[in-house]
Amino acid sequence: MDEFLEAAIEEAKKGLAEGGIPIGSVLVIDGEIISRGHNQRVQKGSSILHAEIDCMENAGRLKASDYRRATLYSTLSPCDMCSGTVLLYGIPNIVIGENRTFRGPENYVQSRGVKILVNDNRECRLLMEKFINDHPELWNEDIGENF
Repeated sequence: MDEFLEAAIEEAKKGLAEGGIPIGSVLVIDGEIISRGHNQRVQKGSSILHAEIDCMENAGRLKASDYRRATLYSTLSPCDMCSGTVLLYGIPNIVIGENRTFRGPENYVQSRGVKILVNDNRECRLLMEKFINDHPELWNEDIGENF
C-alpha cells in the first residue's frame, strides 16, 4: 500500500480513537508529508474541521508554487468544501482511499484539471461503513444531511 495513504489511515484511526469521525488526510509535496490532519468536528465542536481542512490548516501558509506541486491524500472522497479548498489553492492531485460510502464532486474537480486517483481501499471503506452504521446521526451531520 502507498505509504502516504497509510499515513492518512493512521490519521483517520486517531480521529476515531478521539471520539470523532474516522477520516484522515495528508498533504504531500515533493515526496514528503508536509502536514497531517483528521476530522475534528466532534472533538473541537467545529463546523468546518473536516480532515482535509485540518490538514491544510496544519500546513500553515504555503506559497502558491508549493501547492501546485502537492498531492492531497484523503481516506474518503472530499466533500464540496474540501474540494473547493483544493481548487482555490491549485492542488493538482488528489488520492482518495475510497468513494463508495461517500462521493464528493469528483467529476467537477476533474473538469477543473485536478487529477484524481481512487484506490478503493478496503480498510478505508470498512472504517467508514462501521462508523456510519454505529453513528448515523454524526455522519449525517458531517455531510450536511438530516437524520
